[in-house]
Amino acid sequence: MTTSASAGFNDPTAQRLERITTGADPDVVGPLLAEVLHDPRWLACDVALISGGKSNLTYRVACDAGEVILRRPPLGNILPTAHDMVREHRVLSALDGTAVPVPRPLHLGDADSGLSAPFYVMERVLGHICRNALPPGYGDTPASRAAIGDALVDVLAALHTVEPAEVGLAEFGRPDGFMERQLRRWSEQWEASRIEPMPALDALRDELVRTLPAQRQAAIVHGDYRLDNTVLHPTIPGRIVAVLDWEMSTLGDPFTDLGALLAFWAEPGDADVLNAARIVAPVTSADGFPSRAQVIERYAARTGFDVARADWYTSFAYFKLAVVCQGIAARAAGGSMVGSGFDDAQRLVAPLVEAGRYTLREHSS
Repeated sequence: MTTSASAGFNDPTAQRLERITTGADPDVVGPLLAEVLHDPRWLACDVALISGGKSNLTYRVACDAGEVILRRPPLGNILPTAHDMVREHRVLSALDGTAVPVPRPLHLGDADSGLSAPFYVMERVLGHICRNALPPGYGDTPASRAAIGDALVDVLAALHTVEPAEVGLAEFGRPDGFMERQLRRWSEQWEASRIEPMPALDALRDELVRTLPAQRQAAIVHGDYRLDNTVLHPTIPGRIVAVLDWEMSTLGDPFTDLGALLAFWAEPGDADVLNAARIVAPVTSADGFPSRAQVIERYAARTGFDVARADWYTSFAYFKLAVVCQGIAARAAGGSMVGSGFDDAQRLVAPLVEAGRYTLREHSS
């Protein structure tokens, strides 16, 4: 099996390699890959942590045979149901060959394989992962930026219109009552990660519970869909070659993905409260990218779904991001995060909460 092409983290504006092998010792990874990929050249592999991920640890593994990506949970104690490698591997396998572009999974390993944790290996897809900026000379016209924005919406719509049973995912989750469970789950994770009282976060959670919309659709849900969880074609803006980071995927309410995309989406003239909550630079505020209203309109046209309560799901996304950041801060304080870039997590919690409350207020009748 060749592994020279394929989940790519080669955009210097977004991802940075750190020579950290904690959690993926090359003396363990090399023999393992040599066996499962049937190529002894993996015995002399090089391992580097890819910075930028704040949950699962992601490594580039390279040798004369090519490059692959290895994913494993973070070190130390993790919250229940989080960082599920088997689940991520399953959805990649199911979607491989559909209209939703994903890296091809190559191997799933269990905790007895030498890494002391479940993990999987996937192909490295060449392209751009854009977290804080587009690469120089790429997407440098309004038309090309519009194409990137439209592609993000179209791929999400393609995911949400895949029939789960047709790809072997009929039992991948329980759509009924999905949002009630999501609110309960993230509330429990907030309690598990709480360092000090935060009444504003509690108030946002309570308001989300009070205003919860009735569920209207069920689909395969990514769980963290946004620009920097996709790989853009190396030379053609407007073509997405892979969607990454499926650890929270399930069957559920597709509007959670739309809300997450909108929470990360910036546009000119955004209120200060939204700008203060930016986890990444406001790439989509550049001329040509569609507005949030246009994103919603295009998504509705592609799926045929009723998107009347997109604001609630956007507010929920801010709540979830606040809890995620609180969890990162708690794990970093406990010494269980590997790499750098975690200092901002605690600082972002309060602005994310305020953005969630603002979004609900702005759209309340």
